[in-house]
Amino acid sequence: MRELVWLLFLAVASLEAAVSGDAQIRAQAGPSEIVITTTSRLAGAIHSLKWNGREFIDSTDHGRQLQSASNFDAGSRFVPETFNPTEAGSRFDGAGPKSSSVLLELTAKGRVLSTQSQMAFWLKPGEKSFGNPAKNTTIVSKHLLKKTVTLGVHGLPHAIGYDVTFTIPKTEHHRYAQFEVVTGYMPRGFSKFWSFDLTTNKLSPLSDGPGEQSRPVIFSTPDAKHAMGVWSAQQPSKGFEQAGYGRFRFKAEQVVKWNCVFREQHEKRVPAGDYAYRCYVLVGSLKNVTETMTALHQRYNVSYQDKRCK
Repeated sequence: MRELVWLLFLAVASLEAAVSGDAQIRAQAGPSEIVITTTSRLAGAIHSLKWNGREFIDSTDHGRQLQSASNFDAGSRFVPETFNPTEAGSRFDGAGPKSSSVLLELTAKGRVLSTQSQMAFWLKPGEKSFGNPAKNTTIVSKHLLKKTVTLGVHGLPHAIGYDVTFTIPKTEHHRYAQFEVVTGYMPRGFSKFWSFDLTTNKLSPLSDGPGEQSRPVIFSTPDAKHAMGVWSAQQPSKGFEQAGYGRFRFKAEQVVKWNCVFREQHEKRVPAGDYAYRCYVLVGSLKNVTETMTALHQRYNVSYQDKRCK
């Protein structure tokens, strides 16, 4: 009997391992298609996004990509990366061919990609980040991540709907949760950083930071022919009104990064369960990105005004 149970366990584990992360979706956006590619190497995280002859994503290790991650205090002082479930995998996965994260489901049809995964911790037990030891005691976390990526959302060819749900397990105790709903690590050629004021539609140069500020961010090439930005109607998080959109330039690694971040902070405990967010990733020329971001903002403003009038 025990042997039968063990064989069934191995069979289920084998089926889980057999979920392929290799997929692609595409849709026309102006002169070119936007093509998104995922790989098994990254447990279904986005390895590549191409448009108009250019790669937008740096996918060197398992911490870059276009992906999601979360950070928690684990009931003690918050230290980044020390309790850090990460979609694409762990730091020690490096540039290798496999991910410590477990891909549970993936579907890719037409313009829509959906995945569900069990995220690995960025640090394995015993590792340190900037001298701070990992708080996790396992390699794979109990945190689930669901995402749905939709090209050409709301009839806007240069807009990508990025819906993410993080599930915090009931067995953990946290007072602070930080959700990096989506981050984009991009090649250094996207060297111009911009913020976009949606109340005035003004595009302004943005310093290297590093860190977050309150306005949507856009990265572009110097000639403005290729750009990527992010915006969410759910920003900002309560109590963190001056944050939400980050930018970083890593000169030694020759990569740049933007992110869209939400936070939950509770005096006693962050409730277990699902935390769902929607961001929009905008891809095209700098003009395409600002015009699409404006159109999305106007769409939400109209929807909000309609609800108030009812």
